[in-house]
This record gives sequence, C-alpha cells and structure tokens, in this order.
Amino acid sequence: MAQLLVDQPADTLTIGDMARRLGHSHGAVRNAALTLVRRGEADQLGTGQPQVRANGKTAAAAAVAVISPPGTHSPRAQAATARSTAPAANTPKQTGPIRRAGGQLYHPRELADLPDVEALARLRDADVPVLLYGPPGTGKTSLVEAAFPELLTVAGDGDTTVGDLIGEYTQDDAGAYVFQYGPLVTAMTEGRALLIDDATLISPKVLAALYPAMDGRRQVQVKAHKGETIKAEPGFYVVAGHNPGVHGAVLTEALSSRFSVQIQVGTDYDLALALRIDARVVRVARNLAKQVELGELGWAPQLRELLSYQKAEAVLGTKAALANLVGIAPIEDRDAVAAAVAKATGVKQVAPLTLGAQLSAATAARQHPGSTGSAHRGPSR
Repeated sequence: MAQLLVDQPADTLTIGDMARRLGHSHGAVRNAALTLVRRGEADQLGTGQPQVRANGKTAAAAAVAVISPPGTHSPRAQAATARSTAPAANTPKQTGPIRRAGGQLYHPRELADLPDVEALARLRDADVPVLLYGPPGTGKTSLVEAAFPELLTVAGDGDTTVGDLIGEYTQDDAGAYVFQYGPLVTAMTEGRALLIDDATLISPKVLAALYPAMDGRRQVQVKAHKGETIKAEPGFYVVAGHNPGVHGAVLTEALSSRFSVQIQVGTDYDLALALRIDARVVRVARNLAKQVELGELGWAPQLRELLSYQKAEAVLGTKAALANLVGIAPIEDRDAVAAAVAKATGVKQVAPLTLGAQLSAATAARQHPGSTGSAHRGPSR
C-alpha cells in the first residue's frame, strides 16, 4: 500500500483505485490506508469516501514490513485454500481481547468450537449471512465490531427509510443538491461488512431494498439516482441484530429466511466476574435472568448494565450504584429487582436514584471546601 502511494506521489487515490491495482478487497485496502493515515504516514484528503496521498513519511513506511498479529484480520482471498489444507482444530485461534474501533476491548467467546470472531470470519468467507438475537446489552454489536474492523452500521428503528440504506439527495455548502450514497451502497462498493442493528424494528418494505444485495444477484438499483445499478464487490457481507423482547420488534419470515445462521447471544456472567464486577450484583443478574427465562419476569441486567453499575460504583459509591441499577429496570419489574438486590447485598429499601432536598450552604461548603468563599473576598489587585 505505502509503496503504491510512493510510486505515484502526485496522485490522490481512492480505495477503489488502490484495491484494483493491488488485487485485494476494498475492506482490506481501506484498513491499510486508514492505518497509514492514523500513523501520519499518508494524508487523507476531502470528505466522504477516503482519498489518500503520499506524504514525507510514506517512503519510510514502504521500506518497513509490518506483520499484523494473528487473528487481527482474515484475508478472504486465501480462505478456501487455508481451510482445505489445515483442519479447523489446527487453525490459530484468537482467544485474547480484541480492541474495537472505538478503543474498547472485546473478549471472544466460544461458538461452534471456535472463538466467535473466527466463526463469523469463516461465515463471511462462505458468504453466509448471520442474524444475532438476544436481549439488548448482551454484546451483539460488540462482537460484530470486533470481528469486522471495517464495519459499517445502520441503527434501525421505525423511522428508517430506504434512503437511509441506499442514499438520498442532500444539500452541500454551496446550496446545490448532490446524491449521498448510503451505508448499504458504500459497503457494497468497498467490499465491507454491514451491520443492520435492530433490523426487526425497520419496516419490511424498507428491508426489501436490502434483499437483492444479499441473494444471488448481489446488486441493488438506486432508483433515486438515475436508476443506476450497484454491484457488490467481493467481501461485502451482511449481519443483522434482533432484540426479541423490544416493543415493536417483528422477525418476519422474509427477513428470517435471508439469514441462514441465527445465533443467540446472552450475557457472559463469568466474564462479568472476570472483569471484577461486584460478585453480589452479578449473582443478582444471573438469578433475575433465570426468572426471565421462566417467564416470571420481563427484565434482567445484562453485561451492559453490569458494566454501567461498575462505573457508577467507582464514581458515586455502592449505595448509589445499586439505586441506579434498580432505577433503570422497567417499572413493572422494579419491585422484584429491588427485592433481589436488597436480599443479595443486605442494603435495605433500595429505591431508584433520586434527587433529595436542597443542600444548605453549610453542607455545600463542607462537601466542596473553598467553593463558597469567593463571594467574601475583596477586589483582586
């Protein structure tokens, strides 16, 4: 990648240009280009689709080979050969934490005797779409982000339109209307993974625009932009997320049939303990989850809520963090959650975190020394 830029120092190259010249997927080329940019070894120009040009440090980058750690990428061009020459049991597995694009760590879990990120990479190689389903906060999005660093995401809801997927006209700084391609078209043209999060909240009529890109046609027609036809580049891949318990989420037969593999995702309570979240609170969450499974309760804290509890506890203390945990429970389940928290922790009458009476000036002065004295000082000199 760096050498290609060095060979054409005056040219600004798009991801597509570089992918065609290097013979690699758009996703892999994009990752490499943006890595050079982050390290200051190339310049990114313009807005929208990345355009890259060499700078004074690119030649030095081209002279040094950088080997990525095992499991940080999965070259699809060699995937079939690799699987035919080495049994799955002998394939190196990514078991350690993976740093996601936002900087957070993801801890892989087992799926079909493989680390989940490796299983998803293999399904992508075979072009088998995956639907992840489970309660909000169990790590579905985190898993996909860890498996596919070049991921694009559509956050679905009842207001999602076809334009949100494919693109629509927007007004630029000069007042002219230009067509801005949506994440579906971008993922198709750059060979990237696309997550349709909360897919079952999106209208079936809107989702229908996605289906031609997923079947044997692997193309979509952009009716709003001259009726052009967009074809998917190698590497394009679709994953969807579904929260069955969320109001309005409907898994239609048309949507379900597009995803050959459907994976249930729940909270890993052992991971929560390994992350040093209060064991009493983890036990509460585990017991409440069993009640949810039995239909006795509608809500239980998932890993997202447990991590939030840990952060709140570090800032506000245990009592306030427990109160907040009770407060985020749905009203209809709040009494049961409060009772479970009180029983496990010994803290009586755990109520939602609430503002109390106004602090007196004396109390405020004790809690924030020096904050009230400025009113009595003379003029500064």
